[in-house]
Amino acid sequence: GGNQQKLVFAREILGRKIQFLICHQPTRGVDLGAIEKIHAEILGLKNAGISCLLVSSELDELMALSDRICVLFNGQVSGEFDRANFSKAEIGKAMTGTLT
Repeated sequence: GGNQQKLVFAREILGRKIQFLICHQPTRGVDLGAIEKIHAEILGLKNAGISCLLVSSELDELMALSDRICVLFNGQVSGEFDRANFSKAEIGKAMTGTLT
């Protein structure tokens, strides 16, 4: 599933020298095998020193791929978490604007 999305993702990262990658919902609508490959490519780019901005509604995806998660609520940053401080409960509070 998600053949067009897989094609666009591959087109953007293959054969190009990129310095910054913005991924918005990179795995929405693709099959599980493709999700693993897309995640591996994003991690590979990140490990190669490429800056990546990942926008996703999938919290597990964000936690697996990110070094830092910033949560927006009503147009404001409601929480910022480093990998060492990832907590689904705390991120969830930030998502609802109840993080204190």
